[in-house]
Amino acid sequence: MIHNLADVQSKSIGENTDIWQFSVVLKGAIIGSNCNINCNVFVENDVEIGNNVTVKSGVQLWDGLRIKDNVFIGPNVTFTNDKKPRSKVYPVEFPHIIIEQFASIGANATILPSINVGKYAMIGAGAVVTKNVLAHQVVIGNPAKLIGYITPDSIRVSVALLGEDGFNYKYESENLIKLK
Repeated sequence: MIHNLADVQSKSIGENTDIWQFSVVLKGAIIGSNCNINCNVFVENDVEIGNNVTVKSGVQLWDGLRIKDNVFIGPNVTFTNDKKPRSKVYPVEFPHIIIEQFASIGANATILPSINVGKYAMIGAGAVVTKNVLAHQVVIGNPAKLIGYITPDSIRVSVALLGEDGFNYKYESENLIKLK
């Protein structure tokens, strides 16, 4: 469903994707299936969005952004794509920001250029992400700092690797492994 008050120029929109009022999707953008693009979202040309992605209101998705499947982007998240912005001065190519599968980004977080956010990572509301966030990491603050880990089934694991479920875990090669 594309709302009649949305301006959608792209023909690369997957099935069962909803784009709500006052959103703008430029011609070169690619949006997968079963996505929910809330009202007041702007999607630039060189943006790729996977399947089952939720983008809440007030988000601008700038050139170079790659969002994988099952990602949640909270309201008013800010992505930046130019390390040295100047009016009317553009880089030859914008650096990529890659948001991996199942990552969640909280409201009003800011993601700087050339950042990778790993699978299942969670970025807290208002965080300013200045460096890569590895898979399963939970970061908060300005600048964003590691406060723990999160499992695929949303069990919070402390930095000491003891989970809310009482089990111990280890973090190895960007994988969170439950110990018996």
